[in-house]
Amino acid sequence: MHCPAVFLLLASGAEAFRICAFNAQRLTLAKVAREHVMDTLVQILARCDIMVLQEVVDSSGNAIPLLLRELNRFDGSGPYSFLSSLPLGRSTYMEKYVYVYRSHKTQVLDSYVYNDKDDLFAREPFVAQFTFPSKVLPSLVLVPLHTTPKAVEKELNALYDVFLDVSEHWQSKDVILLGDFNADCVSLTKKRLDKLALRTQAGFLWAIPDGEDTTVRASTHCTYDRIVLHGERCQSLLLASATFDFPRRFQLTEEEALNISDHYPVEVELSWSVRRTEPLSLATLLLLSMLLPLLPPSLGLVV
Repeated sequence: MHCPAVFLLLASGAEAFRICAFNAQRLTLAKVAREHVMDTLVQILARCDIMVLQEVVDSSGNAIPLLLRELNRFDGSGPYSFLSSLPLGRSTYMEKYVYVYRSHKTQVLDSYVYNDKDDLFAREPFVAQFTFPSKVLPSLVLVPLHTTPKAVEKELNALYDVFLDVSEHWQSKDVILLGDFNADCVSLTKKRLDKLALRTQAGFLWAIPDGEDTTVRASTHCTYDRIVLHGERCQSLLLASATFDFPRRFQLTEEEALNISDHYPVEVELSWSVRRTEPLSLATLLLLSMLLPLLPPSLGLVV
Protein backbone atom coordinates (compact mmCIF):
# COMPACT_ATOMS: atom_id res chain seq x y z
CA MET A 1 0.00 0.00 0.00
CA HIS A 2 1.30 3.45 -0.91
CA CYS A 3 1.16 5.95 1.96
CA PRO A 4 0.50 9.56 0.90
CA ALA A 5 3.19 12.11 1.73
CA VAL A 6 2.20 14.06 4.82
CA PHE A 7 4.12 17.12 6.09
CA LEU A 8 3.79 19.03 9.33
CA LEU A 9 4.50 22.75 9.42
CA LEU A 10 6.91 23.55 12.21
CA ALA A 11 7.62 27.08 13.40
CA SER A 12 11.28 26.73 14.23
CA GLY A 13 12.77 29.46 16.41
CA ALA A 14 9.38 30.80 17.42
CA GLU A 15 10.65 33.90 19.19
CA ALA A 16 9.69 36.95 17.16
CA PHE A 17 11.66 40.06 16.27
CA ARG A 18 9.41 43.13 16.18
CA ILE A 19 10.06 46.06 13.81
CA CYS A 20 7.94 49.18 14.29
CA ALA A 21 7.40 52.60 12.76
CA PHE A 22 5.84 55.55 14.60
CA ASN A 23 5.10 59.12 13.62
CA ALA A 24 5.62 60.63 17.06
CA GLN A 25 4.11 63.97 15.97
CA ARG A 26 6.56 66.81 16.51
CA LEU A 27 8.78 65.12 19.06
CA THR A 28 10.69 67.81 20.97
CA LEU A 29 12.61 68.02 24.22
CA ALA A 30 9.70 69.89 25.81
CA LYS A 31 7.34 67.11 24.77
CA VAL A 32 9.36 64.20 26.14
CA ALA A 33 10.03 66.16 29.35
CA ARG A 34 6.33 65.86 30.20
CA GLU A 35 6.09 62.88 32.56
CA HIS A 36 2.95 61.23 31.17
CA VAL A 37 4.24 61.62 27.60
CA MET A 38 7.60 60.12 28.51
CA ASP A 39 5.99 57.21 30.36
CA THR A 40 3.77 56.31 27.41
CA LEU A 41 6.54 56.70 24.82
CA VAL A 42 8.81 54.43 26.85
CA GLN A 43 6.13 51.73 27.02
CA ILE A 44 5.55 51.99 23.26
CA LEU A 45 9.28 51.76 22.47
CA ALA A 46 9.84 48.86 24.85
CA ARG A 47 7.62 46.65 22.69
CA CYS A 48 9.96 46.88 19.68
CA ASP A 49 13.37 45.46 18.78
CA ILE A 50 13.76 48.22 16.17
CA MET A 51 11.57 51.33 16.20
CA VAL A 52 11.75 53.95 13.46
CA LEU A 53 10.64 57.30 14.88
CA GLN A 54 9.49 60.06 12.54
CA GLU A 55 8.75 63.74 13.07
CA VAL A 56 11.61 64.13 15.51
CA VAL A 57 11.99 67.91 15.38
CA ASP A 58 14.13 68.44 18.47
CA SER A 59 16.75 71.09 17.67
CA SER A 60 18.54 70.68 21.01
CA GLY A 61 19.62 67.11 20.29
CA ASN A 62 18.71 66.12 23.86
CA ALA A 63 15.23 64.60 23.42
CA ILE A 64 16.31 61.17 22.16
CA PRO A 65 19.15 60.68 24.70
CA LEU A 66 16.68 61.57 27.47
CA LEU A 67 14.14 59.13 26.04
CA LEU A 68 16.79 56.39 25.80
CA ARG A 69 17.88 56.98 29.39
CA GLU A 70 14.35 56.41 30.65
CA LEU A 71 13.82 53.47 28.29
CA ASN A 72 16.94 51.71 29.58
CA ARG A 73 15.76 52.27 33.14
CA PHE A 74 12.28 50.95 32.40
CA ASP A 75 12.79 47.75 30.48
CA GLY A 76 15.10 44.95 31.47
CA SER A 77 15.26 43.60 27.93
CA GLY A 78 17.64 46.35 26.79
CA PRO A 79 20.12 47.91 26.50
CA TYR A 80 18.84 50.21 23.77
CA SER A 81 20.84 52.37 21.39
CA PHE A 82 19.83 54.82 18.69
CA LEU A 83 20.86 55.98 15.24
CA SER A 84 19.72 59.39 14.05
CA SER A 85 19.82 61.20 10.75
CA LEU A 86 20.72 64.84 10.50
CA PRO A 87 17.76 67.23 10.25
CA LEU A 88 16.15 66.77 6.82
CA GLY A 89 13.90 69.21 4.98
CA ARG A 90 13.70 71.99 2.44
CA SER A 91 13.14 75.00 4.69
CA THR A 92 13.40 76.00 8.33
CA TYR A 93 11.12 73.09 9.22
CA MET A 94 13.34 70.01 9.55
CA GLU A 95 12.76 66.47 10.79
CA LYS A 96 15.00 63.59 11.80
CA TYR A 97 14.53 59.87 11.31
CA VAL A 98 15.64 58.01 14.43
CA TYR A 99 16.13 54.27 14.86
CA VAL A 100 15.84 53.00 18.43
CA TYR A 101 17.02 49.39 18.73
CA ARG A 102 17.91 46.65 21.21
CA SER A 103 21.65 46.54 20.83
CA HIS A 104 22.05 43.00 22.19
CA LYS A 105 19.76 41.69 19.44
CA THR A 106 20.82 43.81 16.48
CA GLN A 107 23.56 46.20 15.39
CA VAL A 108 23.82 48.82 12.67
CA LEU A 109 26.04 47.61 9.82
CA ASP A 110 25.79 50.71 7.64
CA SER A 111 23.55 53.67 6.87
CA TYR A 112 23.22 56.56 4.45
CA VAL A 113 20.85 59.32 3.41
CA TYR A 114 19.49 58.69 -0.08
CA ASN A 115 21.02 61.00 -2.67
CA ASP A 116 17.90 62.84 -3.82
CA LYS A 117 19.41 64.52 -6.88
CA ASP A 118 16.07 65.66 -8.29
CA ASP A 119 14.71 66.90 -4.95
CA LEU A 120 11.71 64.56 -5.07
CA PHE A 121 11.48 64.11 -1.31
CA ALA A 122 10.73 66.70 1.34
CA ARG A 123 12.60 64.39 3.74
CA GLU A 124 14.73 61.90 1.84
CA PRO A 125 14.95 58.40 3.36
CA PHE A 126 17.68 57.67 5.89
CA VAL A 127 18.26 53.98 5.14
CA ALA A 128 20.06 51.56 7.43
CA GLN A 129 21.29 48.00 7.32
CA PHE A 130 20.96 45.99 10.54
CA THR A 131 22.15 42.59 11.60
CA PHE A 132 19.31 40.12 12.01
CA PRO A 133 19.46 37.10 14.36
CA SER A 134 18.61 34.51 11.71
CA LYS A 135 20.65 32.04 9.69
CA VAL A 136 18.08 32.48 6.93
CA LEU A 137 18.47 36.27 6.84
CA PRO A 138 21.66 37.56 8.53
CA SER A 139 20.98 41.22 7.67
CA LEU A 140 18.01 43.40 6.88
CA VAL A 141 17.64 46.82 5.24
CA LEU A 142 15.10 49.39 6.49
CA VAL A 143 13.96 52.34 4.38
CA PRO A 144 11.85 54.86 6.30
CA LEU A 145 9.86 57.63 4.67
CA HIS A 146 7.61 60.35 6.01
CA THR A 147 5.94 61.82 2.94
CA THR A 148 4.65 65.35 2.66
CA PRO A 149 0.85 65.28 2.14
CA LYS A 150 1.13 67.63 -0.85
CA ALA A 151 3.28 65.20 -2.87
CA VAL A 152 2.39 61.72 -1.67
CA GLU A 153 2.10 60.08 -5.09
CA LYS A 154 5.35 61.59 -6.38
CA GLU A 155 7.29 60.60 -3.28
CA LEU A 156 5.92 57.06 -3.12
CA ASN A 157 6.76 56.45 -6.76
CA ALA A 158 10.24 57.81 -6.07
CA LEU A 159 10.47 55.38 -3.15
CA TYR A 160 10.66 52.57 -5.71
CA ASP A 161 13.84 54.18 -7.04
CA VAL A 162 15.19 54.25 -3.48
CA PHE A 163 14.48 50.52 -3.25
CA LEU A 164 16.46 49.92 -6.45
CA ASP A 165 19.33 52.05 -5.14
CA VAL A 166 19.38 50.22 -1.80
CA SER A 167 19.22 46.81 -3.49
CA GLU A 168 22.23 47.65 -5.61
CA HIS A 169 24.15 49.32 -2.78
CA TRP A 170 23.94 46.30 -0.47
CA GLN A 171 23.28 43.60 -3.06
CA SER A 172 20.13 42.56 -1.22
CA LYS A 173 16.49 42.32 -2.18
CA ASP A 174 15.37 41.85 1.43
CA VAL A 175 14.16 45.35 2.22
CA ILE A 176 11.45 46.80 4.48
CA LEU A 177 9.94 50.15 3.49
CA LEU A 178 8.06 51.76 6.35
CA GLY A 179 6.70 54.96 7.79
CA ASP A 180 3.96 57.54 7.56
CA PHE A 181 3.28 57.33 3.82
CA ASN A 182 0.06 59.42 4.03
CA ALA A 183 -1.16 56.76 1.61
CA ASP A 184 -4.92 57.14 2.01
CA CYS A 185 -7.92 59.45 2.30
CA VAL A 186 -7.53 62.93 0.80
CA SER A 187 -3.77 62.52 0.35
CA LEU A 188 -4.01 59.55 -2.03
CA THR A 189 -7.11 57.97 -3.53
CA LYS A 190 -7.43 54.19 -3.84
CA LYS A 191 -7.28 54.47 -7.63
CA ARG A 192 -3.99 56.39 -7.55
CA LEU A 193 -2.63 54.13 -4.81
CA ASP A 194 -3.07 51.04 -6.98
CA LYS A 195 -1.07 52.67 -9.79
CA LEU A 196 2.05 53.17 -7.67
CA ALA A 197 5.17 51.31 -8.77
CA LEU A 198 5.28 49.70 -5.33
CA ARG A 199 1.89 48.19 -6.19
CA THR A 200 2.32 47.33 -9.85
CA GLN A 201 5.83 45.87 -9.60
CA ALA A 202 6.01 42.27 -8.41
CA GLY A 203 7.46 41.21 -5.09
CA PHE A 204 6.13 43.86 -2.67
CA LEU A 205 3.97 42.77 0.25
CA TRP A 206 1.95 45.54 1.89
CA ALA A 207 1.80 44.15 5.42
CA ILE A 208 -0.52 46.86 6.79
CA PRO A 209 -3.62 46.36 4.65
CA ASP A 210 -5.81 49.03 3.07
CA GLY A 211 -8.65 49.95 5.38
CA GLU A 212 -6.62 49.60 8.60
CA ASP A 213 -7.04 52.76 10.66
CA THR A 214 -3.65 54.09 11.79
CA THR A 215 -4.98 57.37 13.18
CA VAL A 216 -5.86 58.19 16.78
CA ARG A 217 -8.72 60.61 16.18
CA ALA A 218 -12.18 59.04 16.19
CA SER A 219 -13.16 61.44 13.40
CA THR A 220 -10.64 59.93 10.94
CA HIS A 221 -10.20 56.46 9.49
CA CYS A 222 -7.13 56.43 7.26
CA THR A 223 -4.34 53.97 6.53
CA TYR A 224 -1.56 56.54 6.50
CA ASP A 225 1.15 54.42 8.10
CA ARG A 226 2.51 51.42 6.21
CA ILE A 227 5.07 48.63 6.23
CA VAL A 228 6.01 47.05 2.88
CA LEU A 229 8.21 43.96 2.67
CA HIS A 230 10.29 42.85 -0.31
CA GLY A 231 12.36 39.69 -0.67
CA GLU A 232 11.50 36.02 -0.43
CA ARG A 233 13.60 35.43 2.66
CA CYS A 234 12.19 38.46 4.46
CA GLN A 235 8.60 37.58 3.57
CA SER A 236 9.08 33.93 4.56
CA LEU A 237 9.87 35.07 8.11
CA LEU A 238 6.76 37.24 8.52
CA LEU A 239 4.68 36.07 11.47
CA ALA A 240 2.28 38.99 12.02
CA SER A 241 1.55 42.62 11.25
CA ALA A 242 -0.60 45.11 13.12
CA THR A 243 -1.28 48.61 14.27
CA PHE A 244 -0.73 49.22 17.96
CA ASP A 245 -3.75 50.92 19.52
CA PHE A 246 -1.86 52.48 22.41
CA PRO A 247 -4.81 54.52 23.75
CA ARG A 248 -6.81 51.35 24.30
CA ARG A 249 -3.84 49.39 25.66
CA PHE A 250 -2.94 52.11 28.15
CA GLN A 251 -6.54 53.23 28.79
CA LEU A 252 -6.07 56.79 27.56
CA THR A 253 -8.78 59.19 26.49
CA GLU A 254 -8.50 60.57 22.98
CA GLU A 255 -7.31 63.89 24.39
CA GLU A 256 -4.62 62.15 26.46
CA ALA A 257 -3.54 60.03 23.49
CA LEU A 258 -3.24 63.07 21.23
CA ASN A 259 -0.65 64.45 23.64
CA ILE A 260 1.49 61.51 22.48
CA SER A 261 0.63 61.42 18.77
CA ASP A 262 -2.23 61.48 16.30
CA HIS A 263 -0.87 58.24 14.76
CA TYR A 264 -0.74 54.66 15.96
CA PRO A 265 2.56 52.80 15.61
CA VAL A 266 2.58 50.05 12.99
CA GLU A 267 4.61 46.86 13.32
CA VAL A 268 5.62 43.53 11.87
CA GLU A 269 6.95 40.47 13.66
CA LEU A 270 9.57 38.31 11.95
CA SER A 271 10.56 34.82 13.04
CA TRP A 272 14.20 34.16 13.82
CA SER A 273 14.16 31.27 11.36
CA VAL A 274 12.08 30.20 8.40
CA ARG A 275 9.11 27.96 8.79
CA ARG A 276 10.00 24.65 7.31
CA THR A 277 8.30 21.38 6.49
CA GLU A 278 9.60 18.18 8.03
CA PRO A 279 8.46 14.67 6.99
CA LEU A 280 6.68 12.63 9.62
CA SER A 281 7.93 9.22 10.72
CA LEU A 282 6.44 6.04 9.22
CA ALA A 283 4.79 5.19 12.54
CA THR A 284 3.10 8.61 12.63
CA LEU A 285 1.96 8.20 9.01
CA LEU A 286 0.34 4.85 9.81
CA LEU A 287 -1.37 6.30 12.88
CA LEU A 288 -2.69 9.24 10.87
CA SER A 289 -3.98 6.94 8.13
CA MET A 290 -6.13 5.20 10.75
CA LEU A 291 -7.28 8.37 12.53
CA LEU A 292 -8.05 10.63 9.56
CA PRO A 293 -11.31 8.85 8.57
CA LEU A 294 -12.59 9.45 12.11
CA LEU A 295 -12.00 13.23 12.02
CA PRO A 296 -14.90 15.56 11.16
CA PRO A 297 -14.63 17.18 7.69
CA SER A 298 -14.83 20.64 9.23
CA LEU A 299 -11.22 20.36 10.40
CA GLY A 300 -10.14 20.72 6.81
CA LEU A 301 -7.05 18.48 7.20
CA VAL A 302 -5.55 17.66 3.84
CA VAL A 303 -3.10 14.89 3.05
